[in-house]
Amino acid sequence: MTNTTSGNPSRAAGPPVAPLLARDAGETLMDQIVRSIRIRIDDKLLRGGSRMPSIRRFAASHGVSAFTVVASYDKLVAQGYLESRRGAGFFVRERSPLNTGERSGAAPASLAPLDAGEPQPLDVVWLIRNMFRGDPLPHVPGTGVLPPDWLDGAAVANALRSVGRQPGSMLLGYGTPQGFLPLRQQLQLKLAEHEIEAAPHQIVTTVGVTQALDLVAREFTRPGDTIFVDDPAWFLMFGSFAATGARLVGIPRLADGPDLARLAELAALHKPRLYVINSVLHNPTSTSLSAAKAFQVLRLAEEHGFTIVEDDIYCDLHPGSAVQPATRLAALDQLNRVIYLGGFSKTMAANLRIGFIATSPEWAQRLADRKMLGTLTSSDIGERVAYKILSEGLFRKHLDRVRARLDTVRSKVFRQLERIGLDAGPAPAAGMFAWVDSGSNTNLLAERAMAEGILLAPGSLFSPSQLPSTRMRLNVAAMQDPRIWEFLERQLGKP
Repeated sequence: MTNTTSGNPSRAAGPPVAPLLARDAGETLMDQIVRSIRIRIDDKLLRGGSRMPSIRRFAASHGVSAFTVVASYDKLVAQGYLESRRGAGFFVRERSPLNTGERSGAAPASLAPLDAGEPQPLDVVWLIRNMFRGDPLPHVPGTGVLPPDWLDGAAVANALRSVGRQPGSMLLGYGTPQGFLPLRQQLQLKLAEHEIEAAPHQIVTTVGVTQALDLVAREFTRPGDTIFVDDPAWFLMFGSFAATGARLVGIPRLADGPDLARLAELAALHKPRLYVINSVLHNPTSTSLSAAKAFQVLRLAEEHGFTIVEDDIYCDLHPGSAVQPATRLAALDQLNRVIYLGGFSKTMAANLRIGFIATSPEWAQRLADRKMLGTLTSSDIGERVAYKILSEGLFRKHLDRVRARLDTVRSKVFRQLERIGLDAGPAPAAGMFAWVDSGSNTNLLAERAMAEGILLAPGSLFSPSQLPSTRMRLNVAAMQDPRIWEFLERQLGKP
């Protein structure tokens, strides 16, 4: 290979900056150049302050265009590996311990590993940190999303390319506070399928259901107000609501919905402002609200003056009322006392962060104003991508495939849980979760699992009380690795 450097290290980098480039390597020439230079800088073969070969010289030495070299150098500048000096060329950037890390993804020196020193407490933050850690755990039955290979990455990529071909002026500004209008029009059709009437001006897009819940809590509660949540329920909102100064009260969740007697008793005592509930495919049990209980919940809301926040993030995993009954409070109430939340992080792509709120026109305007105060707008580009996927009609077929695949693995997982002696109860008719009783403290079980590279979700995290529990949530789609089963059987199986 030709050495592309000169003899003076102060003028040009010493070792070769790239291997012979392969035209059939499965990655672009630019990516090969960038990867090669990064490796040499990380391995200290290219020292900080060394000048890179000129664009013309590099292009001639490696048989590539000057444009490819410019794009490669620019990308390395953006990644912090090179710096551009006007009139002098490109130089290897001096990299302090604060902005370096191993290629394996190790944390920078300024960000010590979270598990260094004292052990982390098992709380909501613990679970979130380990779900989103830089070096992902190999086995994650405690996660709340489908495995990547279950989703339609090709559809997302095609939609991104289509949006990218639009005029640049459409992609460079802010979106609108209420959200991309064609997407809201598409959501109007989606809601109509659930028998919920909502015009586009009644819909506000959000950065996932997480932001939707935060907007609603901040707009409709004040410090000291009470918010009811199911017990068990989705753990992330506990910390979010507590940060607003709200008091959280758990309502026991039964197989067909909340414990109505307890709901009535606590509503009279606490006078809540909001009640957040999964009516369809409740997280973490995958159970759904019965019609009889839905009417009673609405009656109690009217009697005690609280607003219902219906989180329907898992709606796309339900086959629909034509196959199984599915009662939604928003369909019965028509957005009078119910605020309806939905999104696509579970079934389209979590990275798009597309959620939405459907509510009365007055409340929609208030929530759009609240959204402006926090983030101005949500990502117009992401909303255009979601609109493209939804409007082309392929999303329905994708959902059919996902639900069929879940049906297949769910039955197998529940049989296997029963075989090793774990109590998961009857398998739900749809959904991705099993709410398993292990018969022992699942906080301790989660600590042992973490030591073996397995992420479990102990039941204590799903209750506002955060007390130790024998329950845990398992994602049936993430239970396919035999090592997970070997661990559970070794720790919990029948003697």
